[in-house]
Amino acid sequence: MATPDTSGPDSNHQRPDGVSDLTVEALGKLSEALEVVEHARGHLYGFHRLTGKADLNLSEAEELFRKAGHTGLADTLASEIIGRNVIEGRWTFQIMEDYDDNYYSAFKSFEKEARDALVGGKRHLFEAEMKEERRTRGKEHHEALPPEA
Repeated sequence: MATPDTSGPDSNHQRPDGVSDLTVEALGKLSEALEVVEHARGHLYGFHRLTGKADLNLSEAEELFRKAGHTGLADTLASEIIGRNVIEGRWTFQIMEDYDDNYYSAFKSFEKEARDALVGGKRHLFEAEMKEERRTRGKEHHEALPPEA
């Protein structure tokens, strides 16, 4: 079995010459913020899917109310709740499109622009350096790189 390479991160995860600790830390914080936005976006997609599923379930409830003879409730459900905007003038797909077009895309673009300008586009430098500080060199499962690298 070949000895794993434990010399350090690959070139895509090495700090370019002249880049300060503060710059790497700032990019790390920016990356962390982007991860939070990605998580929030996932919740927004979940909100979209769950709200859509609820609206479809309401149609089933309407049908059951009608079958049970509760026509007035079924009519109110159909005209007041089913298909209703979740925010004034918007269904969830419109909220998602607005979020993606006006916040998410600008955030992603800025994060890439900052990396491109400061470290040649390299990603996760802060984390790569943290890994180097925290791993035990020469110990199995603490290798710097995967075996295929």
